[in-house]
Amino acid sequence: MSKKNKQFPDARKGDITLQILTLFRQNGRKAFNCKQLATKLGINNKEGNHTVETYLNILLEKGELEEVQRGKFRLKSRGGYITGVVELTSYGSAYVVSGEVHEDIFVAAANLNHALSGDTVKVYLFAKKNQRLEGEVVEILSEGRRDFVGIVERNKNYAFVVVDKKHIPYDVFVPLDDLQNAKNGQKVVVRVVDWSKRARNPIGEVIEVLGDVGDNETEMHAILAEFDLPYRFSAEVERIADSISEEISAEEISKRRDFRDVCTFTIDPEDAKDFDDALSIEFQANGNFRVGVHIADVTHYVRPDTKLEEETRLRATSVYLVDRTVPMLPEKLSNKLCSLRPNEEKLTFSVVFDLSPEAHIVNEWFGRTVINSNRRFTYEEAQNVIETGEGDLKNEILTMDMLAKKLRARRFEKGSIAFDRKEVKFRIDEQGKPLGVFYKESKDSNKLIEEFMLLANKRVAEFVGKQHKPAPTFVYRIHDNPDESKLSNFAQFIKKFGYRLNTSGGKQTANSLNALLTQIQGKKEAQLFETLAVRAMAKAAYSTTNIGHFGLAFPHYTHFTSPIRRYPDMMVHRLLDRYLQKQKSASFEEYEENCRHSSSREQLAANAERASIKYKQVEFMKDHIGEEFTGIISGITERGFFVELSDSLCEGMVPIRELTDDQYLFDEKNYCLRGRFTHRTFTFGDEVRVKIVRADLLKRQLDFVLSPLNPPQGGLGAGTNLVELCNE
Repeated sequence: MSKKNKQFPDARKGDITLQILTLFRQNGRKAFNCKQLATKLGINNKEGNHTVETYLNILLEKGELEEVQRGKFRLKSRGGYITGVVELTSYGSAYVVSGEVHEDIFVAAANLNHALSGDTVKVYLFAKKNQRLEGEVVEILSEGRRDFVGIVERNKNYAFVVVDKKHIPYDVFVPLDDLQNAKNGQKVVVRVVDWSKRARNPIGEVIEVLGDVGDNETEMHAILAEFDLPYRFSAEVERIADSISEEISAEEISKRRDFRDVCTFTIDPEDAKDFDDALSIEFQANGNFRVGVHIADVTHYVRPDTKLEEETRLRATSVYLVDRTVPMLPEKLSNKLCSLRPNEEKLTFSVVFDLSPEAHIVNEWFGRTVINSNRRFTYEEAQNVIETGEGDLKNEILTMDMLAKKLRARRFEKGSIAFDRKEVKFRIDEQGKPLGVFYKESKDSNKLIEEFMLLANKRVAEFVGKQHKPAPTFVYRIHDNPDESKLSNFAQFIKKFGYRLNTSGGKQTANSLNALLTQIQGKKEAQLFETLAVRAMAKAAYSTTNIGHFGLAFPHYTHFTSPIRRYPDMMVHRLLDRYLQKQKSASFEEYEENCRHSSSREQLAANAERASIKYKQVEFMKDHIGEEFTGIISGITERGFFVELSDSLCEGMVPIRELTDDQYLFDEKNYCLRGRFTHRTFTFGDEVRVKIVRADLLKRQLDFVLSPLNPPQGGLGAGTNLVELCNE
């Protein structure tokens, strides 16, 4: 039967409405008549035309379509136009996020009109169907990102740059003259410069050749470029930084409180070069202790309305990859002028506390100071003094440790949550090759520094936000309350294992969560419960609107203590100085915009750090393909489950397609995969034996399969029956 005479089967009449709507959605705002639609559906005959006409009238009556001229129809807008930001998917479609509607708008690939992720666009809304908003991009109001990392595929007369589909689901066409001599297979940064309406692929130019795939420098620079993070300073910025004088004038010192003769020290990681905080202590005759928290006075050197200031604001944060730090400030500032190195006079901004032996604040002072650090401790050196009671400045270190522990205990009593997450670190050779993996654990020396930094941050925020009425514009570090639904689901889940969590909110929830974290220490379920608890938490951010910090249980909190590596701390220094001088409130709009920018850059830096860790994990394991390892299930998705290997701490996935003994279903509520017929389950915390079958450096992905020799799945707690739990 020819296509033209094809009959419309009765079985298909039930979904003809959806097929007609799909055709309209795929063609945006284009109008069709009955005959055109019947042709596209392959039923262009008398019966087919009649059927299409019937359903067109039904859709017209329902308000899904509108008749733009006699006999011609198109999708009816449910509300005209909205403006939003594009988020592409790896399939070529996208969602547009807009504050003008209550949900994200789906846009099919054919209706994107070449908009890319990050673009601010005008969207025409279609009639709503199946509870999903859909639309078409009709105008790109402002372009987002146009630079992408990819691999060159060079032919005789032209080339393409193949970009990871999660960033842009199209290969970028590049004329040979715009390749910058990049060789076939090299990684490059390509910039999209043109994309005509009829062209399938965007046209680009290579703006930087990163190097050969697999080379450590290439891959680390590629990660930074992927997240739009710089890895070098311009010659102009370096020149400006180098021109700053290292001398501190007597006039400048005279304006500051002098701590040069007070015992002062720093405690930092062994490989640190930028020391932006120092502590001082004086033993007072009345038994109290005068403790100074001294922070590098970066804003003395980086002045407003300068090129150096603009570069610092744009970067907003230092970036910490596995094998390097990409500083926010040029080296002369970060490692020299502002770094509180021992036996050097340094300009600082300080908070000075008079503390009782019980670590209660008797008095406090804020202002600019000058110090001369007596000793640079590594965390390991300070920890040795704490553990042995012997070593340099032992009285000072032990006293500070005693005060810190009292501050910490009181903080937890008031509802601060005791998450103690481990950091993944690598031993790396000179070429950047990972030789080993280990966890960095927080010890008393780390906690000593942490407590005094928290105290300084809290009291600075309180001084501005609490003691000034009305509170002037200020930069707060905020942390919203947990997501109620996630917290409730978490509470219901742990209840099955005999644990309870108070979800009433505020201090009650925090105290209950702390009790839970203490209760599970050293138990098999600890990793699962901590992971799920963190997922229920909101993300911390910067804002001029203070909502408090839930995780710390502080009504007022800010970031004052790390201006070498965080731009918000520089803003806080400027604002604190402004209000100490009793000047009027700063511009709310300016600082709120800077807060949003800093929060965004912080997230990008965190994503880049995770990507570098993942890359090194895959690189570390690529020589072990075919070998078997024991690990713990660390995550569950509908695509499979993640396993963290016990020896190397590397994480990979067992895809659900590799679980061939049954059809496995994802039970999101109970955090498990469950076999449909065997009822075998896989959940967080289960110990499994896996074999490495693939190590994809390009995707930074490890793929595992289950070993035939697997321990039985017994669940998280002794005697727990996971089959029963997942069936509840």
